[in-house]
Amino acid sequence: MMQDEDPVGPTRRNVFVQAVTKLSQIYQSYLDLWTPHVFSRWLFAGGLLITFVLRILISQGWYIIIYALGIYHLNLFIGFLTPKSDPAIDFDDGEGPELPINANEEFRPFIRRLPEFKFWYSVTKSTLFALGCTLFDFFNIPVFWPVLVMYFITLFCITMKRQIKHMVKYRYLPFTHGKPKYQNHDGNMKLSGK
Repeated sequence: MMQDEDPVGPTRRNVFVQAVTKLSQIYQSYLDLWTPHVFSRWLFAGGLLITFVLRILISQGWYIIIYALGIYHLNLFIGFLTPKSDPAIDFDDGEGPELPINANEEFRPFIRRLPEFKFWYSVTKSTLFALGCTLFDFFNIPVFWPVLVMYFITLFCITMKRQIKHMVKYRYLPFTHGKPKYQNHDGNMKLSGK
């Protein structure tokens, strides 16, 4: 046995790892508690966004931060609207699978590339990060903000036009409001229109 070994070293590291693991489990348990409360989560995220926009408007600066945040949120929104298995990527000939239009065709539910909870979580984290960036003066890069607004509106319109064309081409609707819901009562499938 070596005399130079530090008997406290591995124990200290183990205590640190245990503390980090315990904190991450507590954090995850709070996230799990928020999961079923969709309206409350988005209300919280909206409140954060309003706080951030008010911070930008009152301080008259950090326009590049809000522009970057807007582009990031647009990217997240496109991921939220896009199906997990994108028919444009899976099938190069343009004749990919489509959603069923008859009752005897196979039903495939819409599965998002970015699920709603991850979308909310990413929006909340990025908004908190951007709000933190407004606390530092070196992020306050002077720019002519109307040009950034024009760029963002143009980018939003072009991106959404492309996304809507994709939805029409492959016949999918990423939202469930207004879609028929199938319910199983006594072994019979019934269609309820909502």
